[in-house]
Amino acid sequence: MLEGWLREFLDHLNVERGLAQNTISAYRSDINHFISFTKKGRYEVPNGLRDAVLVYLLELQRAGFTASTVARRLAALKAFFGFLNRVDILSEEPTAELNSPRLIQRLPRVLTVEEVEKILVVPRGVTPAGLRDRAMLELAYATGVRVSELVGLNLESVNFEAGFVRVFGKGARERLVPLGRVAHRCLNDYLARGRPLLSGGSKGPALFVNRRGERLTRQAFWKLLKRYARMGGVSKKLSPHTLRHSFATHLLENGADLRVVQELLGHADISTTQVYTHLTGKRVREVYDQSHPRA
Repeated sequence: MLEGWLREFLDHLNVERGLAQNTISAYRSDINHFISFTKKGRYEVPNGLRDAVLVYLLELQRAGFTASTVARRLAALKAFFGFLNRVDILSEEPTAELNSPRLIQRLPRVLTVEEVEKILVVPRGVTPAGLRDRAMLELAYATGVRVSELVGLNLESVNFEAGFVRVFGKGARERLVPLGRVAHRCLNDYLARGRPLLSGGSKGPALFVNRRGERLTRQAFWKLLKRYARMGGVSKKLSPHTLRHSFATHLLENGADLRVVQELLGHADISTTQVYTHLTGKRVREVYDQSHPRA
């Protein structure tokens, strides 16, 4: 029963809300985890769902899952059961009175400008792959796009004459992001001397391709980012979105307006962007302590 309801919910997310496939997959994974739990506990559906959710959340906490993971899974269940209630499959929401566990805000890891430079200069423009990697890294830092957005770019996504990149983000929302001077040059070099050799004459639409002419994957970009960080002597622990976080932080540190950064990042809610103000606040304090005679 729950599996059938889940299929209806996922269809709703895909067709009516137009969410990205990665987001839909995350919903599917989290809700399936709960469905498996209900089967083991033999909870009655729908009357036993509220008890099932309460015990499920308790079990997650006892198993050592982080508060953010518990909150994410509860949010998925709230969305799922909220949908079932709206379409009259469920008369009551099993999660209606449940609140997310209190989260300790984890600030994203960012690099200094100098550390970013060390990574960006490692790929050498003497091979097709080197030209591609330099262009990808420069574009990621110049635009702050998500990794999924970066590898999802097509040839037509880049407007060299106007100097911007057309990006389709979460929920298929479109935004235009300026293309920096260095990224512009590196992309030109890659398209002229790198992609033709990598693509092998393929007429596919992907901007960044592998040695078989296929679209480069998120995992491939993550591997090359880690490799170039290691080769550049950057020892900080990275995430696939480290360049995105660094892009936002460096803009704010240099006086960019928060609303502009929100637009560039493609955040629907400015509260998501505000996490970076905590990071820049630390930098403000450092400058104050170093500069003020009575600090």
